[in-house]
Amino acid sequence: MSFIATPQSMHFDEPLPLQGGGSIHDYDLAFETYGQLNADKSNAVLVCHALNASHHVAGVYEGQPKSEGWWDNMIGPGKPVDTNRFFVIGVNNLGSCFGSTGPMHPHPDTGRIYGADFPVVTVEDWVDAQARLLDRLGVARLAAVLGGSLGGMQALSWSLRHPQRMRHAVVVASAPNLNAENIAFNEVARRAIVTDPDFHGGHFYEHGVVPARGLRIARMIGHITYLSDDVMNQKFGRQLREGLDLKYSTQDVEFQIESYLRYQGEKFSSYFDANTYLLITRALDYFDPARAHGGDLTEALSVARARFLLVSFTTDWRFAPARSREIVKSLLENNRDVSYAEIDAPHGHDAFLLDDARYMNVMRSYFDGIAEEDQPAGKEAA
Repeated sequence: MSFIATPQSMHFDEPLPLQGGGSIHDYDLAFETYGQLNADKSNAVLVCHALNASHHVAGVYEGQPKSEGWWDNMIGPGKPVDTNRFFVIGVNNLGSCFGSTGPMHPHPDTGRIYGADFPVVTVEDWVDAQARLLDRLGVARLAAVLGGSLGGMQALSWSLRHPQRMRHAVVVASAPNLNAENIAFNEVARRAIVTDPDFHGGHFYEHGVVPARGLRIARMIGHITYLSDDVMNQKFGRQLREGLDLKYSTQDVEFQIESYLRYQGEKFSSYFDANTYLLITRALDYFDPARAHGGDLTEALSVARARFLLVSFTTDWRFAPARSREIVKSLLENNRDVSYAEIDAPHGHDAFLLDDARYMNVMRSYFDGIAEEDQPAGKEAA
């Protein structure tokens, strides 16, 4: 059973320098915490979110029984990341649309909604903002940074930007950068949004409209990449909603997969901000820690001091296991402590959110080991 989660917010007056130049000031970060920080403040785990997720990682909101956090199967009392042992922190990234300052909010200097004028933010900027929040919470060093997909990129970036502030990095279904195919999918999705007549150059708020058509298509494209061919065939195959009717129409939905994708697109467009989608997919595209080292990932990872767990899934073609193995290889070349699990799961990229027993056991075992590091000699974990 899920526990009650309480959203919080913290305001920052001081400017945050950004990788793209300039800074952002007077911003808010939405966050949630679960469990208790121990006496020596050594049991904190930071969870970094992926593209369309948020700080609401686990638990439910009071009076909202269907409001489970996006990783509620992973985090909570008695779960693999056990909040009876760990103090877990989820932070909504700058530029998101779930409480932290983003394109939907007013610029503190002008009062005008940021819209398309919101500054470009990167994975590194998010990590630095998270570090400031941890400073405020009194967490000097993390037991672990954990993330899947884009969240895994943040966990990797943490090990490079703040190597002394963490003991473990847990990188799930992720990559050291996006390949050309992934960048291409992101660009097609962005073009769907920016060419929507209701986009208005990113200042659609002033017109009282939402580029919903573009958002629907962007979500449909993205959702296809999150699922494996096996899962799509198993769930939908070539099933028709009704009998085959050989006619052409731009509106008719005949195949079950069409209905499913339209449903996903419609739901997404009702809650996600278009400028946030553009901003976050660009951050995905830009992430490449090896770029500053002539493309040498081994050299880029040489500053990392954390111990690592990497997990990949065999049917994930968006962040294929080969991409995780690139990170493993470079860490081993630096003589770092690395564990790697490649899970044979049929679910595609979305597997990192699901209840595969082997995956959950890997995560539970690894976090049990982290918790036991804090136990006095000869004392069993509770």
